[in-house]
Amino acid sequence: MDIKLPKAVCRAMLVIASFTSSYACAEISLSETRAIAEEGYIYGLPIVMNYAIMYEYAVDKSSSQYKAPFNQIRSLHHVATYKDTAIISPNSDTPYSMMFMDLRTRPIVLSVPAVTKPRYYSVQLIDGSTYNFGYIGSRSTGDEAGDYMIVGPDWKGVMPPGIRKVFRSETQLPFAVFRTQLFNPADMPNVVAIQSGYKAQPLSAYLKQPAPPAAPAIDFPRINNDLAKTDFFTYLGFALQFGPAAPEEVAIRAKLARLGIGADKKFSFEQLSAEQKSAVVQGMQDGHAKVENAIKNLGTKVNGWNIVGAGGDSAFYHGDWLKRAAVAQAGIYANDAAEATYPLTTTLPDGEPLDAGKHNYTITFREGQLPPVNAFWSVTMYDGKTQLLIENSIDRYLINSPMLSSMTKNADGSLTLYLQKTSPGADKENNWLPAPNDLMYLVMRLYWPKTEAPSILPPGNGTWSPPQIVKVM
Repeated sequence: MDIKLPKAVCRAMLVIASFTSSYACAEISLSETRAIAEEGYIYGLPIVMNYAIMYEYAVDKSSSQYKAPFNQIRSLHHVATYKDTAIISPNSDTPYSMMFMDLRTRPIVLSVPAVTKPRYYSVQLIDGSTYNFGYIGSRSTGDEAGDYMIVGPDWKGVMPPGIRKVFRSETQLPFAVFRTQLFNPADMPNVVAIQSGYKAQPLSAYLKQPAPPAAPAIDFPRINNDLAKTDFFTYLGFALQFGPAAPEEVAIRAKLARLGIGADKKFSFEQLSAEQKSAVVQGMQDGHAKVENAIKNLGTKVNGWNIVGAGGDSAFYHGDWLKRAAVAQAGIYANDAAEATYPLTTTLPDGEPLDAGKHNYTITFREGQLPPVNAFWSVTMYDGKTQLLIENSIDRYLINSPMLSSMTKNADGSLTLYLQKTSPGADKENNWLPAPNDLMYLVMRLYWPKTEAPSILPPGNGTWSPPQIVKVM
């Protein structure tokens, strides 16, 4: 939804062609094999997606999407454009800073500067299972500068002086995503100044103590589009070594182990019989179909929008692997609903697909009925087939609340947005959100939604709803 699915994974997870080492499945029936492959695909999809992003961002220095090595923050001094393709449905409201962490031998201390109102910022902490295990920022910890400690699943120390809060990741290689609000293009130097105040250092350095012995080097298996198709369970087994099984994971991991899939196991597709190979492939296809169908039913449908309660921690998902996979596929690294809530749609209220190659559309907010937020809101346009931003003549990928002063309101005080592939005319161009010459995917983002009426919370059942999209020609 924000930071969303890597190209290396999103094209297909349907065909398995090769795995490594040995496995004998004579004691497992074809129906069991198919069922385990299906459930394993659904359980593992967010984990493998996260691995693909981690590999591109922090491991493969030859990748066009490479950001920085582990435990180093990389700040981007621009918002996402159509050229950013590693993650689907990218947020183009806030310049990102990001960092994958290695917590195997020592905690990391994250330091943030003071970020005063009305500017919004957040640091979303995400583990390898794509659970949000904590937040630093305007909503969660306030505007003051502070030092925060991120620890791994095995850490047993005490919080040292000077640390405001400890956040525990249940996996050893978590991800931190920093979002800093940009008011307009001229505001970028101010954002860069704030980003320069984001710091990361090992706890030993923070305490001015000798560093512990370095953790062993990790031999990360290479991943690309073809390998993501063929070695799904290899990547899943590899990633599982970086986090102990939570109570709700014990059963699924035991099932996967029956197929030889796990942190200490290797699965050989080639050694299976033709029937068993077919069962594995069919199981993954079954899982993929279930995920795609679950995406259609995420959240609550209101006025043609699907209002999604976004992501959450492990308690939020409570072992619902299908919900977790659907959220990841729709937009990996979705925020908690309290941080951001996402109405999204690809259709009109009657279910007709939004196709800007054939029609023009509008959204009209009545006077006093703009999205109710403590921070800001936006409406972003994506290609309906790829979920990526669209190259267009005015380099505009979204319309958001900081742009309101430059937009034209109707005589009755309402605000109309024009969703179409060509300009609606010079007098309306400030309200134009360029669309693809094809299917559309729209995502509305409400950052730090208000809790008092009118409110979108709880998602889909609040006192405010987004207006329906109207086909005008």
